[in-house]
Amino acid sequence: MDDITYEDTRFALHAAAELLIAGPQYRRFGSIRMRIVLGGFSGIKWPVSVTGTDLVWPQGRIRLHGTYSELALAAGFAADGPPDGLYTEGTHMDPDEPFTVDDIAASTVHDWFAVGDTALRRFAEEQPVLWPEHFDLSVAVDEVNYGVSPGDWENPQPYAYVGPWTRRHGEFWNAPFGAKRPRAEVPTVESLLEFFREGRIRAAEDA
Repeated sequence: MDDITYEDTRFALHAAAELLIAGPQYRRFGSIRMRIVLGGFSGIKWPVSVTGTDLVWPQGRIRLHGTYSELALAAGFAADGPPDGLYTEGTHMDPDEPFTVDDIAASTVHDWFAVGDTALRRFAEEQPVLWPEHFDLSVAVDEVNYGVSPGDWENPQPYAYVGPWTRRHGEFWNAPFGAKRPRAEVPTVESLLEFFREGRIRAAEDA
């Protein structure tokens, strides 16, 4: 799997999260929060999920391919865009633009979210939230965000992060938003926990 294939699939899954889950859920229930489920992610209240490379709803499932509008129509709703007026970033994906996903790349994204979900639950003892704006999974503890991302525009590969709401200074803080570590450095639940725990200590000491 090359980097372009991974990035295209990550972007496609991010757009699916926005257009097929967070957007419809927000318009129906007023919430953009999503959660990790076995093999993928789903809405907190919207009964639609992305599992592997499929869109799944109570009455059926379909391969993620074609356009988001076509997929939504097959599932019985409309892909009317991301959550309205809540953020300015996101994918800006046209619901009528065709896309494809790669099986291996999708597994890489889902596996990283699964590892992150387990580590964050053990770290904070609460359910992490998958957010549609940046497509990252996180919890907040004492005004510090802890999370994992499958990648973004500036950091295209998976990474973990500690993001204080107020900027900290010191060698631990190696990113504009706080501290980040590539997945290769924190590949397991235990190594992620170590990173988050060190982040909590450093955030307190460097405040």
